[in-house]
Amino acid sequence: MTLLYRLDTGSASIAEIFGVSAGDDPWAGGYAAPGSFAPIVTGGREFIAGPRKEHTKPRITPRLWGVPPPPSAHASTRGVATVRNAASPFWIGNLRNSEFRCLIPATSFMEWGKASPGDGRRAQHWIAPGDQPLFAFAGVWKDSEVPSFAMMTCEPNAAYKAMGKDSMPVILPSDERARHIWLYGSWDRASTLLQPYPSSLMRELDSAPAR
Repeated sequence: MTLLYRLDTGSASIAEIFGVSAGDDPWAGGYAAPGSFAPIVTGGREFIAGPRKEHTKPRITPRLWGVPPPPSAHASTRGVATVRNAASPFWIGNLRNSEFRCLIPATSFMEWGKASPGDGRRAQHWIAPGDQPLFAFAGVWKDSEVPSFAMMTCEPNAAYKAMGKDSMPVILPSDERARHIWLYGSWDRASTLLQPYPSSLMRELDSAPAR
């Protein structure tokens, strides 16, 4: 499960590359982990009432990574960082309404490897798409106690299976149309993007990004 990523560029650069409004987001680069705020890109309709209009300009806004858990979680207070089941009643209402889907910009992300037979330690694997210096995870946002978001997951690709993983984050293709569909398309179209990123397009970094 991806619970740490880096976004090594500021909001102005994200806005320029993704063609969105930067607003007043203060992000200047660094790590993102559950329980911390990070910039996401929404369709720009959070505060607009009335029928959906596809021409609404997407914008960057800071939100907390980790959605407050549903009441069925009882005493749990830990935010839900990833969406394991898109058909869950907790998520499907938001996912069917495109204004609640979002892009999570990133430049690399970390996964834990298998435990070493010798000492039980697990190595960190820092990964990035080889065809996208700046890419976007697919995400979904909710407004409850705090403005928050979660990351979509899907079936693992071959590289993830080799690491012993049963899921991976949804990395959107390096295609403006794919980002547009995730932000504005019907759920029938957007759900087709919940696919594993090709192993051939992923690369492992030689070392962890500098803090």
